[in-house]
Amino acid sequence: MTTGYPLDQLYEEVSFVAYHFNWDHDDVLELPHWERRRWCEEISKIHERMNDEPATTTRSLGSLR
Repeated sequence: MTTGYPLDQLYEEVSFVAYHFNWDHDDVLELPHWERRRWCEEISKIHERMNDEPATTTRSLGSLR
């Protein structure tokens, strides 16, 4: 599963994805490393786009693309 993978990084990735997508801990752990990292990157991009918007703007899913 995660042999040789830094444990601290694994905890960080799992908690990040599980928190933001409300996914089950075990489901996130079962993802391959590359996919878990990709989800982390995508969540971060969403946050960056949301933080770049003016506070008075109403956000919609379309604006996150």
